Amino acid sequence: MIEVGLVGFGLAGRAFHAPVIRAVPGLHLAAILERSGTQAAEKYPDVRIVRTLDELLSMSEIRLIVLATPNETHYSFARQCLEAGRDVVVDKPFTTTLEEAVWLVQFARAANRLLTVYQNRRYDGDFQAIRQLVVAGKLGRIVRFETSYDRFRPQLKPGAWRETACPGSGILFDIAPHLIDHALVLFGLPEAVTADVRTERENAAADDAFDITLHYLSGMRAVLRSSILAAAPRPRYVLFGTQASFVKQSFDPQEMNLRRGFIPADKPWGYQPEEDWGVLTVPRGDSFEQRRIPSATCDYRDYYSNLRDAILGRAALAVTPEYALEVVRVLELARESSQKRSTIPW
Repeated sequence: MIEVGLVGFGLAGRAFHAPVIRAVPGLHLAAILERSGTQAAEKYPDVRIVRTLDELLSMSEIRLIVLATPNETHYSFARQCLEAGRDVVVDKPFTTTLEEAVWLVQFARAANRLLTVYQNRRYDGDFQAIRQLVVAGKLGRIVRFETSYDRFRPQLKPGAWRETACPGSGILFDIAPHLIDHALVLFGLPEAVTADVRTERENAAADDAFDITLHYLSGMRAVLRSSILAAAPRPRYVLFGTQASFVKQSFDPQEMNLRRGFIPADKPWGYQPEEDWGVLTVPRGDSFEQRRIPSATCDYRDYYSNLRDAILGRAALAVTPEYALEVVRVLELARESSQKRSTIPW
């Protein structure tokens, strides 16, 4: 049994980590760091509640620390946990700068500690279905990949750290790591990056919209987009290939299910009915054949199952620290491209 300590019990810790950890055999949620309040104790009365990171690290039985804290704390907290000899999961984004990420990766490697980033949306059922289509070559040579992650929140949220001008705030560091991860998993590292990172709401202190284009040597373009003023969301995924196209309109339901505390007992957490599946369109002479592609039977438990097996030496780590570096590198290049209004080579 791997004893786990969770740092932070805001939305990320409460909805996207604690219930997933508890649902994976071989992992035991032993402690939660909640600096104030009683939500963690009320939700998990059998789990020890601590108030400081030092108190958590004093528990010698804790092997794995999961950081679900504001972005600007990721580097300092991860460093302290690694130096204390613990394996570490950092919620995305890994860090707020590439320099910080490089230091953590080098230290973890030298100390022989496991370090990874919570790219949970790699286990969205619709993305895994797309991955299977791409690997099988069903679309032929892919020329365009679009992924959109939109919201509609026209009003600013007073007191929300994500909407302040602090390091790692804004929608670029909140949403883009998921979309970058998908593009890199499917197509590898790009040749260049072009980005427009901006604010669209009045008086916003942090970015709330972006368009990022990853350029590939094959001529393929991966377009990653997000806006907080999307009352009518765009398709979640669009892929154009020389043999077929694929469009997925709706969003994987795992996020909303976990926010509501709804965990299906007898099916994958991201289960979607057939009417919500993506559509593969294949040309047949002068007409087109369309068929729905079911979402894959996976969910966020698969991330933590892989992590458990990697700690125990039974499997290779799915999200390596070296890979996580490249996601941070794309974030930095996107920011540079937007500031300079130019395409930045890899």
